[in-house]
Amino acid sequence: MNSIAIDGPAGAGKSSIAKALSKRLGYIYIDTGAMYRAVALFFLDEGVKDSEDSRIESLLEKLDISIKYEDGTQKVFLNGVDVSDKLRLEQIGKLASKFSAIGSVREKLVALQRKLAKKENVVMDGRDIGTVVLPNADLKIYLSASSKVRAKRRYLELLEKGNTDLDINLIEDEIIKRDEADMNREISPLKQAEDAYYLDSSDMTLEEVVSKILSMVKEEK
Repeated sequence: MNSIAIDGPAGAGKSSIAKALSKRLGYIYIDTGAMYRAVALFFLDEGVKDSEDSRIESLLEKLDISIKYEDGTQKVFLNGVDVSDKLRLEQIGKLASKFSAIGSVREKLVALQRKLAKKENVVMDGRDIGTVVLPNADLKIYLSASSKVRAKRRYLELLEKGNTDLDINLIEDEIIKRDEADMNREISPLKQAEDAYYLDSSDMTLEEVVSKILSMVKEEK
């Protein structure tokens, strides 16, 4: 099976690029961030809001996350229920960042992600795909952009969803804090794999980034 790993900080455009790339290549797209958000939703429903909660280990035994594809779209099921539409809530994203730093949570999800990659040709995006999940991926990309560009993208995304009470400076502050947390966490920190291509998308359109990666795919073959 062929695999492409795309890592990078929040707001770099990983999901949009990975989706477009998977369609062009006929690969399956795996959004690992959605899996961590499903974990956050599960813990929230169980009343767990702190990564130090003593119930986490026992609750993980009850956690079942599965991925299905409908018309090429990834659907995330939490204990048999499709929760895909709930995973983009701002609160869930913030909690996901906390819980993703827990070793047992990452261990459980990494095993699932590797299992999926053994079955299909995949484009997988996240923060530790090239370094931890798929260290032998056929192609690794580290996708980034300036914090200002990433904040603007997030601002426009939220605006499109109907949010009007927005402050782009606060959004940028949150992105910078998220970067620091992801890069400095003890387990699987965000970093560029030694054999990954670095791609700054600050001044590139989505199509330009996809075309650039497609040319890399051809070079690797």
